[in-house]
Amino acid sequence: MHLSRLSLLNYKNFESRDFQFDAKINCLVGANGVGKTNVLDAVYHLAFGKSYFNPITTQNIRHGADFFVIEGSFDKEGETEQVVCSFQRGSKKVLKRNGKVYERLSEHIGAVPLVIVSPADRDLIVEGSETRRKFMDGVISQADRAYLQDVLDYHKLLAQRNALLKFFAANHRFDPSTLEVYDLQMAELGSRIYSRRKSFMAEFQPIFAAQYRAISGGEEPVSLGYESQLHQAPLEELLRGHLDRDRLLQYTTQGIHKDDLLMQIEDHPIKKFGSQGQQKSFLIALKFAQFQFMKAQVAGMPLLLLDDIFDKLDEQRVAHIVNLVNQDLFGQIFISDTHADRTEAVVKKIHQSYEFIPL
Repeated sequence: MHLSRLSLLNYKNFESRDFQFDAKINCLVGANGVGKTNVLDAVYHLAFGKSYFNPITTQNIRHGADFFVIEGSFDKEGETEQVVCSFQRGSKKVLKRNGKVYERLSEHIGAVPLVIVSPADRDLIVEGSETRRKFMDGVISQADRAYLQDVLDYHKLLAQRNALLKFFAANHRFDPSTLEVYDLQMAELGSRIYSRRKSFMAEFQPIFAAQYRAISGGEEPVSLGYESQLHQAPLEELLRGHLDRDRLLQYTTQGIHKDDLLMQIEDHPIKKFGSQGQQKSFLIALKFAQFQFMKAQVAGMPLLLLDDIFDKLDEQRVAHIVNLVNQDLFGQIFISDTHADRTEAVVKKIHQSYEFIPL
């Protein structure tokens, strides 16, 4: 997968801008606030139909405008693919691939395989379990659309079950047979999702461990675990056993929507015991592992977006990352940095074609 051209119209701080990407490593350099990260986000938008940094679509329109258009030309296995994402205030977002409009944005997931590494990834460590589940789901979904549909269907049923629990409480009545309809469907979907997440983590964990060793020089032992209530019992049994509690709290306390990733360094939570450099290394290793996993699962080499990754890393860790990229394990790479000299010093050590794009 290679992005050859990107066109932005009224996207974030860009009124109109075209980019040509001819090199393997494309370096976006400039001061804070000029739009380096916005360019990366536009590429992400073309892959996922949404922003990585701001989920409120209207806030991605340039101030004073009524719409935005992002257009990209991709070379994929010898074929050219055109992807266009547009949005106008008061209308629905439109995503087109080779002129054909998607009925649902989820149908596009996986068409443009992509991994982004950003300072915003720290949310994976410091925020709640939902953020980590979304990461896990995002990795699996790019190669498994049936899994994505299962997750969407499960959450729809979960919302309906929670609404029913609130209805029962508000009306001082209870009909267990109605709830059982949701429980059976959720149990079936939950079982499939749990099984897929478990098999994914069994494959993903050793890839992550290898990536962290390569980035850190093998200095600190880290681990990535999968926590799920379904380790203890099937979901149908869990829902039945916690029914009284669910009725009291008026929401569903058991299920795969409670799953989490356990991130540790030296058997302690990295959130509390990891330094800034260790946390950043952990996150970069996580995303590089995502890249390697996806590369084996999808057609075409994924794009890799590196947003300000060299900040807060010592020279040794930067050198290890350079060594990884030098092994030709990656395809087209986009790097954003405020320090052009720092970026140039790094990419000069990589034996790949590179280009600087000042903003």
